[in-house]
Amino acid sequence: MKKLAALVAIAFTLSVPLAGCNTWRGAGQDVQKAGEKMEDSGKKKQ
Repeated sequence: MKKLAALVAIAFTLSVPLAGCNTWRGAGQDVQKAGEKMEDSGKKKQ
C-alpha cells in the first residue's frame, strides 16, 4: 500500500510541471499573436 501511495505521489508531482509547460506555451503563443497584430496595425497606419 505504501508503494502505491508513493507511486501516485510521484506521478502527481511529475504531471503538474508538465501541465504547466503547456499552459505557458499557450500563453506565449497568445502574446506572440497579439504582438504580430499590433505590428500589422502599425504598418497599415504608415
